[in-house]
Amino acid sequence: MSTPSGTAAPPPMAQVRELIQKHSEQGWDEAWKVSVTPWDAGTYQPPLKDLIDSKILDIASGGKALVPGCGRGYDAICIADGLGLETLGTDISSTAVQAAQDYLNSTSPASPVRYEVADFFALAGSFDLVYDYTFFVAIPPSRRVEWGQQMSKLVKPGGYLVTVVFPIDPYTETGPPFYVRPEHYDEVLGDGWEKVLDKVPETSLESHINRERIVVRKKL
Repeated sequence: MSTPSGTAAPPPMAQVRELIQKHSEQGWDEAWKVSVTPWDAGTYQPPLKDLIDSKILDIASGGKALVPGCGRGYDAICIADGLGLETLGTDISSTAVQAAQDYLNSTSPASPVRYEVADFFALAGSFDLVYDYTFFVAIPPSRRVEWGQQMSKLVKPGGYLVTVVFPIDPYTETGPPFYVRPEHYDEVLGDGWEKVLDKVPETSLESHINRERIVVRKKL
């Protein structure tokens, strides 16, 4: 985003908010087009890798996983390679999906991952694992109940919903990312889930330390 000469550019996330305010959902694609993507860590999330390595997820190789709001797809590849799941990464940004495909082609072309432009709330299917990292906090809070309803449809009985709750920061009315606490997920998911893990990660990216929690639920 351009700024007047001699004026410091606003912080990246503030620029994202401006783009979304101006372009609505299309603002996400605009952010990718101008490379204002402060959520892009350049790697998978360590709590996810630790979870996979722990072997506590009882999922047979060859099942299916979903990563909504996949961005450049680091976590989708981590899931596919670590668990042997056919993994679908979706994003409403076509630029993000192309970036994810380019990253996959250049790093892990044999991974069982595919990407598509899709609206999470219109998705159909049945998945052994659905992974949410910063998707919940990116949608308007008014849609969180809808998020819970959709997750209950997409995760098959016996399947897992893995949430990395981030950023756990002081209250703010502005977003994204919108204010979040771990219990906000409970409030919209309702009954029919068993928590199998709920903890502060042992390993986090430096910028995430003391700002995240990993919660894993199994669909009953």
